[in-house]
Amino acid sequence: MPPTKMSKNRSLLLCLLAYLAAAVAAVGVCRLSGLGSPVLAAALADLAATAVVFAFSLGLDNSSVYDPYWSVAPFPIGLYWLVRFSAGLTPRQIILLTLVLVWAVRLTANWLRRWHGLADEDWRYADYRRLGAAYWPVSFLGFHLFPTILVFLGCVSLVPALTEGSRSTGVLDFLALVVTATAIAIESTADKQLRRFLASPRTPGQILDTGLWALSRHPNYFGEVLFWWGVYLFGLAANPLWWWTIIGPIAITGLFLGVSVPMMDRRMLARHPGYAAHIGIRSGLVPLPGRRS
Repeated sequence: MPPTKMSKNRSLLLCLLAYLAAAVAAVGVCRLSGLGSPVLAAALADLAATAVVFAFSLGLDNSSVYDPYWSVAPFPIGLYWLVRFSAGLTPRQIILLTLVLVWAVRLTANWLRRWHGLADEDWRYADYRRLGAAYWPVSFLGFHLFPTILVFLGCVSLVPALTEGSRSTGVLDFLALVVTATAIAIESTADKQLRRFLASPRTPGQILDTGLWALSRHPNYFGEVLFWWGVYLFGLAANPLWWWTIIGPIAITGLFLGVSVPMMDRRMLARHPGYAAHIGIRSGLVPLPGRRS
């Protein structure tokens, strides 16, 4: 059956198969590599899993097979570091891994609600179909490998937080907890408000401008960015010598500011001419009081 004719349930089963195969590949790489470095071992496993998911994307002719990877990968990566390299279980590790799991389940569930199956490919990928034969190399490098690298950079902060337990929890841990939990709440609330808006009767060209969306054009993106800064703070609390892992949240922030926000704004401008005025009075990312035009 052609992918475009498959039901959502069958599409999800194939997607699940892709991720099970990716998990098997990742575990195999970890076992065969014999690396004592938690970062290098997980990085190789992450790349192997990405390659497997890409193979399914290619075979099923739909790059959106990769979409849940962003939210699915961090928890098993963190769990691997905890089980393989940690000497014991601390409150910091329990709190952080719980927050990552809550974030992962919520974000993946949100994707499940939005994705309609293999007949549905994200518009950000579909726009590149005009490249013809060059589409799949671009898909591998830009839609699969690049996000994997960014998410992994964000996950590196989990290493000190999940493998080192010599520093007791303190004020910085509390700040990390507040930031990370707030990020999940913001992203969840923004997604719920967007779903209600899209499901409700509205006039042509109407723009969501209530709730968190009255403070930011993309509050869901802000919640995602804030989450990775919270993860970084947990790592910093565990071992300040890992300060350099700040490259992770910086890179993810750059992705949203430099790619995701402008891309979504261009799409909204093309579909809603009145969105230009909205840009003039609403913050692009950080929730702020609206400016008068």
